[in-house]
Amino acid sequence: MGSLAACWSLLLAWLALCRAAPALAPEVQPSSMEEDALAEEYLSQFYTDVGVNSNSSRSITMTSFNESLQDMQAFFGLEVTGVLDKETVEAMKAPRCGVSDISKYGHFAGRPKWEKRLITYRITQYTRDLSQKQVDSTIAQAFKLYSDVIPLDFQQLYGGTADIMILFKGGYHGDFYPFDGPNGVLAHANSPGLAQGGDTHFDDDERWTLSRTGVNLLLVAAHEFGHALGLDHSRVRSALMFPTYHYVNTNNYKLPEDDRRGVQALYGEEGSRSSKPKPNPPPVPEPEPEPEEPTENPDTAINPSGDKCSRDLVFDAATSIRSDLYFFKSGYYWRRRQNNIQLTKVSSKWPQINHVDAAYEVPHKDTVYFFEDQRYWGIRAYAKTIISGYPKPLTNLGLPSSVSKVDAAVFVATTGKTLIFAKSQYWSYDESRNQMDYGYPKYITLDFPGIGSKVDAAFANYGYLYFSSGPRQTEYYFATKRVMRTLLNYGWLNCY
Repeated sequence: MGSLAACWSLLLAWLALCRAAPALAPEVQPSSMEEDALAEEYLSQFYTDVGVNSNSSRSITMTSFNESLQDMQAFFGLEVTGVLDKETVEAMKAPRCGVSDISKYGHFAGRPKWEKRLITYRITQYTRDLSQKQVDSTIAQAFKLYSDVIPLDFQQLYGGTADIMILFKGGYHGDFYPFDGPNGVLAHANSPGLAQGGDTHFDDDERWTLSRTGVNLLLVAAHEFGHALGLDHSRVRSALMFPTYHYVNTNNYKLPEDDRRGVQALYGEEGSRSSKPKPNPPPVPEPEPEPEEPTENPDTAINPSGDKCSRDLVFDAATSIRSDLYFFKSGYYWRRRQNNIQLTKVSSKWPQINHVDAAYEVPHKDTVYFFEDQRYWGIRAYAKTIISGYPKPLTNLGLPSSVSKVDAAVFVATTGKTLIFAKSQYWSYDESRNQMDYGYPKYITLDFPGIGSKVDAAFANYGYLYFSSGPRQTEYYFATKRVMRTLLNYGWLNCY
């Protein structure tokens, strides 16, 4: 009997263990194919360096999927399991901003910001959900949240080109990031800079309101203008810059602490605005005033450069010269001085040069270099005159005789090197030693992933490099070898 009792006890224990097993190791419900597709698209858009402020392939491997999923779970304060569970899927389905995610009150790479105190904005297309007066008032209120805590002022323009161009439009709306219909991505904005820098777009397929119902315009606009001023997403759930939309009462709404600290880290506190205007620094002496350039109307001049506002516009070359930008096409160039565009024939300014294949500026030498076929010229930046002793052959730079044409060139101020591009390769030229670096040429696709295999034009601006390939252009942050966003060439010529 003792033996039978012992066996019975073991049997009861085994049955109890079987009953307990599901509680000890619950079965994870597999995600559906629809949820898997949602997760892959979501992680590709917001956790693999793609989105409004960056650009790279949307493909994602299983390893990067798991890593990105864990990053996303950590960002949203979820349990970091690497498993696509119900809570994670719900977070992915929440309406949100279209800019990718980083941590805390982050700043965009390179900490771009506006270098002036008065920022202008213009609303070019309004939503159908609110009156124009309501939209104007709400947008002004959103900007005031920032001007209350930092020494910047914002002014609305009703015509022309403003620093920040704003529109409401659904679906495809002129950039590479079409909206996805109701819910999903609500809006997106670019980081500070020239051309499309700061531009802000709202999905007009949403129902925009000034209340709890629908999507509250004040909250979304204030979030996007944070991006337009240089803020990235925050991990702090109570922050305005948290990536997903969450309604809060907007009566007497003030900028939350995390966002205030973030924007003040870029611009200082509002009290730092001096009540007395600072005297202008003495002008840098120059030998003589720069002569006016013979210009033509960029919209009506008969020239082979075609329509400057064509989405298919391809630049031959581009460079800065002092504070202006020059874009070359078919023997002509557009000079962008602040927001004014002038068109000039190259040979009318520099009779020795018929067209420009590539160009770059070395600011500390006050010199610009123009390339045409197998020759190049040195130009004094302050006087725009050709330096004695030019042109010189490309071989003088250390390029092989097999290079019959330079496609693009750009000086990188942080390294003191000039990158010279020809076909699928590039060289690095040391401006301090006046000689080519050892080990070149190298392939563009290996060292500059994301910009393409060929560069038609390149220039530096606001701490970024801009590489054009055909009509498309990539904004590139050299320090981290990261593509920030994709543009179109024509945007630099006041075309919207």
